[in-house]
Amino acid sequence: GGGDDKKAKAKAKAKDKKEFEAWCKDVLEKSAYLVEGVKDPLAMGPEFRNYDFTGTLRPAFVTPQVTVPPHIPKPDYADTSVPVSEQAARGKQVVDVHTGDEEEGMRLAGRLGREVLDVAARFLRVGVTGDEIDRVVHAAALERNCYPSPLNYYKFPKSVCVSPNEVICHGIPDMRPVADGDIINLDVTVYVQYKDKYYHGDLNETFLCGQCDEESVKLVKCAFDCLKAGCDMIKPGTMYRDLGGAITHVAAAHNCSVVKGYCGHGIGTLFHTAPNVPHYKKNKAVGIMRPGHTFTIEPMINLGARWEDTSWPDNWTAVTRDGKRSAQFEHTFLVTETGVEILTARQGRPRTEMVWDLDYIKRP
Repeated sequence: GGGDDKKAKAKAKAKDKKEFEAWCKDVLEKSAYLVEGVKDPLAMGPEFRNYDFTGTLRPAFVTPQVTVPPHIPKPDYADTSVPVSEQAARGKQVVDVHTGDEEEGMRLAGRLGREVLDVAARFLRVGVTGDEIDRVVHAAALERNCYPSPLNYYKFPKSVCVSPNEVICHGIPDMRPVADGDIINLDVTVYVQYKDKYYHGDLNETFLCGQCDEESVKLVKCAFDCLKAGCDMIKPGTMYRDLGGAITHVAAAHNCSVVKGYCGHGIGTLFHTAPNVPHYKKNKAVGIMRPGHTFTIEPMINLGARWEDTSWPDNWTAVTRDGKRSAQFEHTFLVTETGVEILTARQGRPRTEMVWDLDYIKRP
């Protein structure tokens, strides 16, 4: 009866947990050479000497960049760090229309990106380091025959972006352990082959680690609601420039502000391409949604009225100018004949609308 069914479910869950923990342990053991002999894991790079930090977060030691085995399909920047095909398409305002196999390729990229983020989320907890999260993401991507798209993109040294607290985006995973009360954004993109073409799938979520204060919980929920407001507008005929007004309206209602320096973007065979998708109101973005368009929306939302960002001297980490916290959610979307398909939706969740789930983003 019902009791047996419950027991079987609990048993399966326990087995799954055990298998996942064993997998993580194996991944970290196999990549332990990266941290061997690190004298001070909290040592920041020389570029930070005399740097005036805006908040309380400090960088830590970044382990050496790793390579990807030859059987994994690689984007054009994997070896050189320069996305030549992306640069060639710059200034192009025509948005690619995906059909048939291209839509299927984007579905695959979205699904695998989601699987990799879910692995990272499951591993995330107080005490693990950004470096360990990166090693887990790297392994999870390779296991799925994916290239982790951030790796060596304009020399980004790691396979995932890990952005705690006042970091807005593009945090470099380092040896700082996640602290109780941190909010941590994990941004995953994978590059995968489908038939004779290649596709990127890009998503991110912000997680509440340990006991977070009420302000942080509200900020993270606000960031989710901002993405949802954008998602709810996706259908043929919507102007890309109109998303920003809806997003800003939600942020302002929660006493939060929208970062203007970073935008959503078209995505497909290229990591970043047309259209440009600003998240702030009164923007001048070009283009109208048509079935077959694929793009990200990824509003970065700061606590309080100040949206301004500044960059750390590592040339990647964007932080709030006032040192207050920032949160973000991102999906890759496909415009359909009737509305939207969320290509990076959680497994078993609706693919046409976003549903808030506090339990999913809470980590121990």
